[in-house]
Amino acid sequence: MKKVIFILCMIVSASSYAQTKLYVHPNADEYVKNTKKIVILPFKVQIKLKPKQLKDVTPKQLEQMNKDEALSIQKAMYGWFLTRKKRGELLVEVQNPTETNALLKKNRINLFEIGDVSAKRLGQILGAEAIIMGTYESSKPMTDAVGVGLTLLTGGLFNSNSATMNMDIMNAKDNELVVNYLKKVVGGLGMNSDDLINILMRKASRRIPYTE
Repeated sequence: MKKVIFILCMIVSASSYAQTKLYVHPNADEYVKNTKKIVILPFKVQIKLKPKQLKDVTPKQLEQMNKDEALSIQKAMYGWFLTRKKRGELLVEVQNPTETNALLKKNRINLFEIGDVSAKRLGQILGAEAIIMGTYESSKPMTDAVGVGLTLLTGGLFNSNSATMNMDIMNAKDNELVVNYLKKVVGGLGMNSDDLINILMRKASRRIPYTE
């Protein structure tokens, strides 16, 4: 029995390890020293609904859900960094997403299609040395239209059984990738973007050079 439990633990550990990947540039500390401000862009979001749920949601509604979730994640991540800043744990300034998005719109950059714009160009527009961008995928375990309706009515309530974040921190001076962090977490009923971002970023904070 002990042998079986040991094997199961090893399998779970291997699975958890496979769900986390981290890359940090060899000169990350130097990049941090030369960074005054960091900005957070809306992530590219994909909400993966089950076939039954898709029948009750139009493509336009699903697209809007993705956009709403992207802005919620951006705001939640900003809140996380701001809390660390107040504690003295953040080594750089972090720009308010309201200002970030206003500057992007002013320069006619689609908030939800930023992938084609270089970090260097974004840094010039936003007045920052580091850019946080990435993708975010979530799955919805609820199997009927009620779950989808609740999500729409509550402005992005995250009834998700898992979320995967693939986050890049790019240096705006030379378009160099400073940090890449890929993490999958399992959430629960009623969890929202703030909850999941806090889980993801708490795990990342010990290993990201922009925080102490």
